Amino acid sequence: MLVNKQQVSPSESVQQDQPGHKEMLNYGVGFFGVILTWTLVGTFLTYYYTDVAGISAGVVGTLMLVARLFDGVTDIGMGTLVDRTKSKHGKARPWLLWMGVPLGVTTFLLFTVPELGTGGKIVYAYATYILLIFVYTAMSIPYKTLLGYMTQEPQGRSVLNIYTGIFTMLATLVITILAQPVASAIGGKTGWAVVAAISGGTIIVTSYLAFRATKERVGQSNVQAKEKVQFNVGLKSLFLNKYWLIMTLYCVITYTLNALVTGAGLYYTTYILGNAAYFSIASLLLFIPSIIGFFFAAKLTAKYGKRNIAFLVSIIGIFGPIIKLIDPTSLQIFLTGTIVQGFGLVPTIIFIYAMINDTAEYGEWKFGFRTQGLINSAASFGMKVGAGLGGALIGWLLAFGGYVGGAAEQTDSANTMILVLNIYLPLALAVFQAILMWMYKLDQQYSQILSELHARKRK
Repeated sequence: MLVNKQQVSPSESVQQDQPGHKEMLNYGVGFFGVILTWTLVGTFLTYYYTDVAGISAGVVGTLMLVARLFDGVTDIGMGTLVDRTKSKHGKARPWLLWMGVPLGVTTFLLFTVPELGTGGKIVYAYATYILLIFVYTAMSIPYKTLLGYMTQEPQGRSVLNIYTGIFTMLATLVITILAQPVASAIGGKTGWAVVAAISGGTIIVTSYLAFRATKERVGQSNVQAKEKVQFNVGLKSLFLNKYWLIMTLYCVITYTLNALVTGAGLYYTTYILGNAAYFSIASLLLFIPSIIGFFFAAKLTAKYGKRNIAFLVSIIGIFGPIIKLIDPTSLQIFLTGTIVQGFGLVPTIIFIYAMINDTAEYGEWKFGFRTQGLINSAASFGMKVGAGLGGALIGWLLAFGGYVGGAAEQTDSANTMILVLNIYLPLALAVFQAILMWMYKLDQQYSQILSELHARKRK
């Protein structure tokens, strides 16, 4: 049998200069700061607006959806801008340097709503939230895109995503466990302003560390080396990329689910379980499957692939809300269901950014050009829409149930809506999550796609 001497293995089909563990560590540290803002806003901003700033739940629900939809539009524009960026630092990496301080400052401003009357508060909330959207997008899209530029090697990208996942989980735990107790200990608006200031300062430091320590290695496709890909051509290629479509819809479903679990959780522990302090405990338990998963993820991924593991844990996560239905008022059952529900977070924390960036290779293989920034920005649009939809559902359903912010007790209809937000809707979304992960089968083709891309670039 004749052997084509030009044929190379997938491991040889990418550049040999791969990121080391120190570089991966610093990339993860940078993501720690980014996720601090994402978690602080996603978990506590609705509560801050309704129970601290005194804005009605219905108004907050509309704000969350409008702002996030606007956020998604800016994502697409930012992705295109990253693809067209030319600097001595690369395409994605320089944005980490440019946006660190603006993101830190706007994070602080978001949690400092002044006493301007009802109308003034709403205007301030819209203005500062939209400002945060601009700055956060200019940081987060390049950051996610940088992962795809650091390496193409599948196992290396998976390990890099594991580092990202570790710091994502740490940032989420720090905020969900400590933010409310710290803010309460200090008291009122001042407490939340202090929490936001600490988060903002952290972002400034970690983004600079990540900029200094990372390197872009993955080059452009042959088409891009000759000419820029037009925006409409790149956008059309996205909607013909079936795996990108699956991952983007997965992002919408997953981030709606996450927004409900985290954003509505404080209402649940306060009014259904009777103690707001239980929220910190539940937040910690929610991440137990991911904490355990980090110790085995690299080896299991190498053996079984990202998709197979993600599909399995998504199935397990479905049973979390089912367990909570046994007795919604029992703390023990609620916490048990929370742990099981945490399995559904594993793909989001450990695999999602690697899987999104894998669809860029599929798109380049299918269409002949690479749009790494647009791929990540469009998928991020799905995340923002999901987070916005989750936040909107919280505000709207609480308002529909007659929720009164800061009240010692809520009506039966308000408590029913809290149960819907924390159990029934998450159950339905978890099922959709598992179905989408079953449909994603790019892992089976990825090695061959990578070999063929390398062969094209050698010509």
